[in-house]
Amino acid sequence: MYNSFMYLLRKEWLNIMEKITVDYKSGNNFTLKGDLYPATEKSSPVIVYIHGGGLFWGSREDLKNEQLSFYHQAGYTVFSIDYRLAPESKLADISEDIASALDWVENEGSKLYDYDPGKIAVIGGSAGAYLALLSGTFKKKPQAIVSFYGYGDISGAWATKPSPHYTQMKSVPKELAQSLVGDKIVSVGPIGKRYALYMYARQQGCWSKDISGLHPIWDKQQLLSFCPLKHVDESFPPTLLLHGTEDEDVPYQQSVLMAEKLASAGVPSKLITIPEGKHVFDEDWDKPVVREAFGEVIRFLGEHL
Repeated sequence: MYNSFMYLLRKEWLNIMEKITVDYKSGNNFTLKGDLYPATEKSSPVIVYIHGGGLFWGSREDLKNEQLSFYHQAGYTVFSIDYRLAPESKLADISEDIASALDWVENEGSKLYDYDPGKIAVIGGSAGAYLALLSGTFKKKPQAIVSFYGYGDISGAWATKPSPHYTQMKSVPKELAQSLVGDKIVSVGPIGKRYALYMYARQQGCWSKDISGLHPIWDKQQLLSFCPLKHVDESFPPTLLLHGTEDEDVPYQQSVLMAEKLASAGVPSKLITIPEGKHVFDEDWDKPVVREAFGEVIRFLGEHL
């Protein structure tokens, strides 16, 4: 009975939410869109949401309705964005897209919509969390970062060697993976086809190279420039990390290492551990531990925005 009531309540809330789709960036042969959900309160803080998908698939529409309504009811404007996807695009371009989205929110969107451009948080899950952490290394940084099962180091063995988890699955043929890579820029990637690209890259241990265009040994120094873990200092934004101990895709240790580095640099931060939590644990919305975790997110943002 309770779950049915909450479903109807969330559905009604979503029905009254305004969604404004904008083009936040255009370039040669591509346009990037974002969905803005203005808060009902004036001068609200802003959440820039970055979807996951191994950097190979996903779109701005991947933000779960339950999470969107939760942030909205807490008084936040939400901006969920697309960005260029690998392997057609590489990290140098993808990171520029995230910087462009932050710039749009601060300078362009604030001229059109009533929110506070001085209170911007970036939230993401998995690859989106990695990009959120990467934004902490930008010249123009957000005021806070929330990372759900993210990672700060794409130069380590977990990213550059075959994944034990994915090598247990049916092998993706090289020919199939190659056939899925086009010659056009992709910014919206359906999981049905694009997931095979990710599986192949993790099975072969070439994922880090495929997303960056950099060899993990020959181009090590360049690759490290895309590793937030290696660039944490006192200027890094306050950061909240959430990760399950049984994550089969992104090692829990990635958030542990990031938490240790943030603490040593004196950055306000916190690691929330989800016991026995799997990858995308946050999609189990009806679990009390997940609700509690999101309550921690709102409390953290309230302290730092």
